[in-house]
Amino acid sequence: MNTNQSIEKPKNRGWLRKKIGREYFIFKRTIRWKTANNRWTKVNHTITLKHQVKYHKSMILRPLKDVDMYLQENKRTNLRIAIEKLNNTIIYPGETFSLWKQVGRPTARKGYLEGLVLNQGKIDKGIGGGLCQLGNLLFWIFAHSPLEITERYRHGFDVFPDVNRKVPFGAGATLSYNYIDLQIHNSSDNTYQLKLWLDDTHLHGQLNSKNEVKEKYTIEERNHLFKQQLWGGYSRHNQIFKIAKSESGEEIENLLVENHALMMYTPYLEE
Repeated sequence: MNTNQSIEKPKNRGWLRKKIGREYFIFKRTIRWKTANNRWTKVNHTITLKHQVKYHKSMILRPLKDVDMYLQENKRTNLRIAIEKLNNTIIYPGETFSLWKQVGRPTARKGYLEGLVLNQGKIDKGIGGGLCQLGNLLFWIFAHSPLEITERYRHGFDVFPDVNRKVPFGAGATLSYNYIDLQIHNSSDNTYQLKLWLDDTHLHGQLNSKNEVKEKYTIEERNHLFKQQLWGGYSRHNQIFKIAKSESGEEIENLLVENHALMMYTPYLEE
């Protein structure tokens, strides 16, 4: 990783330019969906695959500085609506999973509520906010499997200090309908099933397979550092590696993602 990584100071763009630009990219992605030769995944409630590949859960209500708790409560509703479109997704060999293609555009008409969103690194609210928690959970699950993550976008800002962090910084995926997506491709000869559910406190996710997956997968963070930029702000950087271990003990590692984010708080720097 280039430790001399520099990040430009954020530019404030007008709301009209941002809105027009967003709709333009949404239109482009919609056309790509219709013209691509991909075989897309679908939900199938008649199939149950029982070999567990990876399970993970994340807390729904997390008290955050300067964030109204009603936005967190609304997030629960938004997550419930979204996972109804994803639970029991079957991923056959050769198929591609797209989160947004299956979930669709989050709108108030569909029952989505105002939730927490980030606007140029600042806390804001918007319809369907909070679904990045779903992107983070799915990224973590898919990373512990043979499935190939073909499209993932990093968070451009590090907004909140680490508090009880369970996974490495940047081991997730940011989302924005529909061009900032999370996509995976099944290039194996195995079939997978995605299970998602909510309880009172957590969002749960599990990836199952038709045939047992013999390899064991671990995720490792390396080259984590903070850096002060020339214009005065701080940035955070790291690399996330995926390590596959075969039954014989042979290990194959690959760089999964590299993260570079502007920090919206001042880190504690030891002398």
